[in-house]
Amino acid sequence: MANPHLVCTSHSPILYLRPRKPACEDEIFRVLAERREAVRAFDPEIVFVFGADHYAGFHLNAMPSFCIGRGDAAAVDDVGGFPGPLDVDREAGLGLLEFLRREGFDPAQSLRMTVDHGFSQTMKNVLGALDAYACVPVFISAMTTPFLPFRRSRELGAAVGRYAAVLERRVLFLASGGLSHHPARYYPPIGEGSPEVEAWQMAGSAGGSFTDEAWFRTLFDMHVEGARMLADGRRGRADVRLNPEVDRAFLDILSSGDLAPLDAWDVGALFETAGIGFTEVHGWIAAVAANLACGGNPPAVDFYLDALEYAIGYGIVHAG
Repeated sequence: MANPHLVCTSHSPILYLRPRKPACEDEIFRVLAERREAVRAFDPEIVFVFGADHYAGFHLNAMPSFCIGRGDAAAVDDVGGFPGPLDVDREAGLGLLEFLRREGFDPAQSLRMTVDHGFSQTMKNVLGALDAYACVPVFISAMTTPFLPFRRSRELGAAVGRYAAVLERRVLFLASGGLSHHPARYYPPIGEGSPEVEAWQMAGSAGGSFTDEAWFRTLFDMHVEGARMLADGRRGRADVRLNPEVDRAFLDILSSGDLAPLDAWDVGALFETAGIGFTEVHGWIAAVAANLACGGNPPAVDFYLDALEYAIGYGIVHAG
């Protein structure tokens, strides 16, 4: 049996753009530093990273529900993210892909995966660097309708854990995303963006409306303005759909060690009550299920606060 470790954290581009320091900031970065030191001491031999994407590497012309990275992978220099290559364990990535297909899953594969802050922010904050440890990136489609049921991420995560168990290596399951937030201002749902934004969402720079540089500059400028709107009161809790009740109910289920109750949650309804960004918790569900299937413990909650300044319910959990 592998020796598993687990960390799940929220991410927010506004974490680095806020015009004034919120009261919770020191605590967030203190806990992140604790998790980073614990990972350093654990010294994982492989990290399975579960994350989402915000139309940086995956677009609507071909949007998989799941995709396993088993070749080159790199993070773009987007708002809230950290650019650079990931150290992908190609053998483990291929082995995971083959194992999942034997288990009845049909994930896509990527030999040249592009990720954004949906992976890189948490990797930098928890691992210290994007290439600090050998990894296998696992993309889960979160913000695109029709929404993926939580059950599928739970089942896939458990299969990843069973695969990790046979490796007999020190394994870390790392997830990034959620909790309640609604970044539709920057990443509008299908059919709700301008023609130029929809062209980018469809095919990236090949859509003809933005170059990569222009798109990421636009996102940066919009997030700066969004952070100012939160600070001066032009946007409030309802605008970003902060929902601590939903967040805490979710964390309670994770901590129980029995994820099955999440199967009944209506992901479409959560879009309305906790924002389109809440669906990024697919990564948490998969990572926790993987950790449990690999012989790990249910997670403990290190931190939670519905942080208006960051436009997100910010949480951190771990198991070791």
